[in-house]
Amino acid sequence: MNGRMAASSDRIMLGPLVAAIDQGTSSTRFLVFNAKTAELLSHHQVEIKQSFPKEGWVEEDPKEILQSVYECMERTCEKMTQLNIDISNIKAIGVTNQRETTLVWDKETGEPLYSAIVWLDLRTQSTVERLINKTPGRNKNHLKHKTGLPISTYFSAVKLRWLMDNVPEVHEAVLSHRAMFGTVDSWLIWCLTGGKTGGVHCTDVTNASRTMLFNIHTMEWDPELCKYFDIPMEILPKVRSSSEIYGLMKICSSLKSGALTGVPISGCLGDQSAALVGQMCFQDGQAKNTYGTGCFLLRNTGSKPVMSDHGLLTTVAYKLGRDTPACYALEGSVAIAGAVVRWLKDNLGIVQCSTEIEKLAAAVGTSYGCYFVPAFSGLYAPYWEPSARGIICGLTQFTNRSHLAFAALEAVCFQTREILDAMNQDSGIPLTQLQVDGGMTSNRLLMQLQADILCIPVVKPSMPETTALGAAMAAGAAEGVSVWSLKPEDLSAVTSEKFEPQINPEESEYRYARWKKAVQKAMNWETTEPVSNGNGETSIFSSVPLGFYILGSMFMLIGAKYISGRHN
Repeated sequence: MNGRMAASSDRIMLGPLVAAIDQGTSSTRFLVFNAKTAELLSHHQVEIKQSFPKEGWVEEDPKEILQSVYECMERTCEKMTQLNIDISNIKAIGVTNQRETTLVWDKETGEPLYSAIVWLDLRTQSTVERLINKTPGRNKNHLKHKTGLPISTYFSAVKLRWLMDNVPEVHEAVLSHRAMFGTVDSWLIWCLTGGKTGGVHCTDVTNASRTMLFNIHTMEWDPELCKYFDIPMEILPKVRSSSEIYGLMKICSSLKSGALTGVPISGCLGDQSAALVGQMCFQDGQAKNTYGTGCFLLRNTGSKPVMSDHGLLTTVAYKLGRDTPACYALEGSVAIAGAVVRWLKDNLGIVQCSTEIEKLAAAVGTSYGCYFVPAFSGLYAPYWEPSARGIICGLTQFTNRSHLAFAALEAVCFQTREILDAMNQDSGIPLTQLQVDGGMTSNRLLMQLQADILCIPVVKPSMPETTALGAAMAAGAAEGVSVWSLKPEDLSAVTSEKFEPQINPEESEYRYARWKKAVQKAMNWETTEPVSNGNGETSIFSSVPLGFYILGSMFMLIGAKYISGRHN
């Protein structure tokens, strides 16, 4: 009896709770936090299947994404019931999501009109090359003054353009005014607030700033940008702040999670912005690096957008309230971080599960001169080179799978070093330590390697779910909810672990220089625009080396025939 009383009194003690949907590239989570202490009380995670229908194409199923959210909610609510935590104490729900991933659906049927094209996808490379060739001076930064972004396969506008050009269902739905475009946050919020029966079609400023259709100065969809990509503005979601009530949850009442019906969805942040908030980087100059599928270093630059001279993006960090000014960030984006481990597991089979990589790499403690540049989707910051491809170099007969595993972990660290260097050059104030988060930070060898390669300490919070925490904070702090205070004095202290550099800087610099050499070898590998001979046909002589090779071979054959003829 006493145990039950204690449990019920615990339940009263908890006070208001806030939940977060964290829909990432490789998995979906639903997490519940205590709004007063920021303690994680319960969560559930489901992996998301990625499909690669053609080389360079990356897709996910919008219905599977939605279903995974429902499943995570249901399982978490079941776990909370077992823990004797009252679900009705959840006062708000925040959404955070993989950014740029592009969806189009039919507002009358509620059905997706195509797969979700994932941010990593490269099918738009020829579109991007065509757009850049149209700009004065073939300048990929032609739209940067408005968007903060280079013209790249990474952002949503080119993916949406591809859908409109290549998927008849999308083209027809746009013409008949039935199409809705959105990034993952928009799709989820629309579905969770009623879908075709009154669902709210919105996005927040952080997600909007990753489309190439949003003006980061006026904080609105830009008619000129929409015209540039020839995208009708009516299909775009309404842009809102990152912290306000967008709508109320509608869930089937027969489910455990049916208890969430009527709870406001009141926070929305792209995953990297959410991690910045979750790491409490509210001051100009504070930064964090998230190790997920990709790797993303964001530095808060305050209320003014700062343009980079070193290949970084200018992005909206957050806008915590309708009448609150927006904050901006400089961002270094790396396409492949955790994805390299998934590739070693799924494609090469050298590990059975992702956690094995640490053990395998630690067995040798060195890459033995092997360097791995995982440019599977070209190179992002600071190069923005879509024609780069993955390369493994420095192999000898001595190299084994352990060295390859070590080289893969080093690759994540070297890529972070490149974007950190760019950030230090842009800001003029070098970071003295790096705050980190994300799934890969549980790999202690990676964290130590990162400190060694950066030559500064790496600081990891004990609670790794900072992305979800950021979304929960935005939701709990929203006007009309107000159960989470974001005042500096009210933010709970975070316990963390620090990794100090353990190798001498000379060795670190030597390895970094070798990495840079490997990166150069990965460049200009794949171009999609074949050279035409004027009749619309591609000539074998469009490749100069191939042309020389063929001509040379012909002359050699003729010469050989001539010589053999003389000897007969």
